Amino acid sequence: MSSASGRSKPSRSASASTVFADNAGGYHDLKIDGYSRIKGIPAGVPIKSSPFSVGGHRWRISFFPNGDRTANSGCIALFLFLDEDVAEPLTARFEFAFMGEERASFFRSRKRTEEKVRSLPAVVTSFGSRTGRWSSGLLSTNALDSYVSKHGSLTVRCSIVVFKEFLAEEPVTPTTFVSVPPSDLHRHLGDLLQTEKGSDVVFQVGRETFAAHRCVLAARSPVFSAELFGAMKESRTQADVVQVDDIEAPVFKALLCFLYTDSLPEMRQEDEDVMYQHLLVAADRYDMERLKLMCEHKLCEYIDVGNAATILTLAEQHHCHGLKKACFSFLSNPANLRATIASDGFKHLSISCPSIKKDLMSMLES
Repeated sequence: MSSASGRSKPSRSASASTVFADNAGGYHDLKIDGYSRIKGIPAGVPIKSSPFSVGGHRWRISFFPNGDRTANSGCIALFLFLDEDVAEPLTARFEFAFMGEERASFFRSRKRTEEKVRSLPAVVTSFGSRTGRWSSGLLSTNALDSYVSKHGSLTVRCSIVVFKEFLAEEPVTPTTFVSVPPSDLHRHLGDLLQTEKGSDVVFQVGRETFAAHRCVLAARSPVFSAELFGAMKESRTQADVVQVDDIEAPVFKALLCFLYTDSLPEMRQEDEDVMYQHLLVAADRYDMERLKLMCEHKLCEYIDVGNAATILTLAEQHHCHGLKKACFSFLSNPANLRATIASDGFKHLSISCPSIKKDLMSMLES
């Protein structure tokens, strides 16, 4: 019967930041005297405001009393123009509202329903680096009759907010009185491997031996778990010594280092590519997926004409799809492909992976 306390819980992390917009805004009122006399203006003929400045930029309003084109006849149309060239695109929010005589404020307020106001939908848009315009929509001319003053004037307010930039602000860290150091579990387990304290299994690798701890290895590798605690244990002739074949001692030592510390020891730069090839094979053998992916990632950086065929063979035999794609990307260069086909590694690839050889020859012919 399994214990719930033995189940590992997924690790979680949380973070937060605040994004705020730095902006500048204002408004411009366009008052049209004798509005009733201009309702009959043909479609497409605008009434333009004088230029005005809001948010550090120059704007202009175009008001079409009878629509901006024939299809919109019978409706008023409003456009906001950016009346200048700007070095970089800018983002702005604008809104048109109509005023009646009883209205004390242009801005909409749900709590003050007695205010006489009619607003077109607000628009958030980006103006490019050149002068441009943006429409806020259409509205029937009849809908504005109640907003015309007794003197026959109509006032339109254009409210504009220019967003200068969006900034992310790091959250304020509260004052703490306790400093928690980072985890040093890997260092303690590494010391356990080095000192061999409490070790209960020995591996014979060539002429070298390595003492280790069964529980650590079993926890890190399902293959070691089966070998040290499962049916495979009964097949060994010596209970305390495990013979390891087909792995060189330096590679097995690096494998143990990763098992205990989740990292690899320092290597000589000239040996790294070969070591990562051998470690990839060992990681696949002991079903250590993270180590296998680490080796696969590293080998992508070492592909050249001298080892491309060897690494491609390795990728094909051990199902390393990312590494295989990296090899084909390198070999998509005709010069790299020709040099690789002439290499000694290509002979081994031809025997071990005939389908890959066929693909490469097709690439050469194309």
